Amino acid sequence: MTDMIIRKDGKAGHITLNRPKALNALTWDMCLAIEAALDDWRNDPDVALVIIDGAGDRAFCSGGDIAEMYASGQRGDFDYGRRFWRDEYRLNAKIFNYSKPIVTFLQGFTMGGGVGVGCHGSHRIVCESSQIAMPECTIGLVPDIGGSLILARAPGHCGEFLGLTGDRMDAGDAIYAGFADQYIPEQDWHTLKDTLITTGDTGTIMTIAHPAPESRLMGWQDEINAVFAGETLSDIYRAMSDNPNPAITHAKKLMDCNAPLAMAVATQIIHSVRQAPNIKKALDHEFRYTYRCVEQDDFIEGIRAAIIDRDRNPQWKHKNWQDVPESEVERMTTPLGKDALKWEEKS
Repeated sequence: MTDMIIRKDGKAGHITLNRPKALNALTWDMCLAIEAALDDWRNDPDVALVIIDGAGDRAFCSGGDIAEMYASGQRGDFDYGRRFWRDEYRLNAKIFNYSKPIVTFLQGFTMGGGVGVGCHGSHRIVCESSQIAMPECTIGLVPDIGGSLILARAPGHCGEFLGLTGDRMDAGDAIYAGFADQYIPEQDWHTLKDTLITTGDTGTIMTIAHPAPESRLMGWQDEINAVFAGETLSDIYRAMSDNPNPAITHAKKLMDCNAPLAMAVATQIIHSVRQAPNIKKALDHEFRYTYRCVEQDDFIEGIRAAIIDRDRNPQWKHKNWQDVPESEVERMTTPLGKDALKWEEKS
């Protein structure tokens, strides 16, 4: 079974992520295959739009396939992850800026690398099973794949809340936070795809879209703003009451399990991107951390705890937010100079 099904179908270019047993986790080869298809279809007059979906009902894409990053890191090969991210980030920017409509169908889990493929398109469709998240801080990474741009654009300070906690959004939350556009029950997806393939017209989407479900994040917005407006991770923690409301109780429980350095850097990245909301600038900020993190203990330890030993008990370099020195945040976020992203290259 091939990991990807790529074909021209009527007036659509159609890409299906086809690793259902692995929750359609994204490999390096899959990134390159998606990019090649988009390049082929950009100037193809027979392709009016692109459809990207995932096989199975459990996930659109659960994230990047990080097991090989762990293995290469254990071998001391830090270039593998850096090359992977360079190519993946170039794909993310290409999807964001693509000249034709890209319609994505985000059932089940859409997380991390799946957000990079599914949530930069022009028409992002969610359903009753959708669970979207940026959980990178749980493995010592920062919200990347251009996700910092979506977080920076989210209402109020929902971006900091979602980026630091890794909390999962249902369909209503995803639409409210700007990760999705329309809610359409999954039972209607097959008919919609057939119509898009036949007509090449995205106008059909709005004719069958349902009102967005209620958003929990919207109800929590005031409480989130009161705490997550802080300039630094320390400011955010200090703003948490000794008797917090449900939103902040939930946030703190999640954050206390995550990598303190990653959360501190994520806070700075989201703030920087909010000042200059541009996809390539967002990816550049993210790459400063991801380039360096392959040599930093937290990322490898986070993968170990999550998918290798599965003990869910990572031993982070810093015990808590109070232990993270500002100098280390600065070291992980300074420009990379000659090692910075170069958008024209393919490795």
